[in-house]
Amino acid sequence: MRFTPVRFTQIPVILAMTLASTIPSVAEIRVIAFGAHPDDCDIKAGGLAAKYAAAGHKVKFVSVTNGDAGHQSEGGGILAARRRAEAEESGRRLGIDYEVLDNHDGELTPGLDVRVQVIRKIREWDADIVISPRPNDYHPDHRYTGVLVQDAAYMVTVPNLVTDTPALRKNPLFLYFSDRFTQPQAFRPDVVVSIDDVIEKKYRALDAHVSQFYEWLPWHAGILDQVPQSPSARLAWLKSRRSFAVPDAWREAARKRYGGAADAIENAEAFEITEYGVQPGEEQIRRLVPFFPE
Repeated sequence: MRFTPVRFTQIPVILAMTLASTIPSVAEIRVIAFGAHPDDCDIKAGGLAAKYAAAGHKVKFVSVTNGDAGHQSEGGGILAARRRAEAEESGRRLGIDYEVLDNHDGELTPGLDVRVQVIRKIREWDADIVISPRPNDYHPDHRYTGVLVQDAAYMVTVPNLVTDTPALRKNPLFLYFSDRFTQPQAFRPDVVVSIDDVIEKKYRALDAHVSQFYEWLPWHAGILDQVPQSPSARLAWLKSRRSFAVPDAWREAARKRYGGAADAIENAEAFEITEYGVQPGEEQIRRLVPFFPE
């Protein structure tokens, strides 16, 4: 049975964001991450998801599009079905839920219809933490996924919108995935989490997306002929091509919570605290991201 934390039941919704700094302690942390395609969340937060799942918390990945354009020789419904199955397998390997929405790949726009879908998913999950891309990226689907989650951030607490799904009585902590883009501003590593203990799970999750990491992305990069044929050799090749090593720019932020042990971290994921939703203090960060040493 899930322990349900206090949800500001005596506080009017209009005050919820103002008073959100009084978030109660939670026995079960509920995390939902939104990616544009069925592999985006795995790349940016697969390690974090594995850590929450291993600790008994609940995580859900949501792909806002069905991925039906992401391949050099397959497409449409056949590819969408394949990518949904890959996402489900990745979720199984990570120990999390994985849902793929039926919006077309490459055609995503930040309209009201998809915003309603995002609001509904956050509410249904009763999220404590919501993670998404920043709204600046090379791919329009990535950008618009970030915009959609931004636009949903306050609205998840408004009862008169999306009335078929009860509004949250608190605003979650909203985080951004890391990225390399610098305009209009660079990513800020507010929360850096070591994933050394779950790096193999993360690679196994990526490995489940066969259509992407062994077909589409190598083809797009012009190296499809380099992909090995056997599953074990392919996984080793993927590890050689995808690094999650800690960038120098993240070290100082890692030391803030890991102390001197931060210098020994080899693999990590980082997240930026957005200006939407709850603005957590250090105690709240450690309560909601319970993976740091005391």
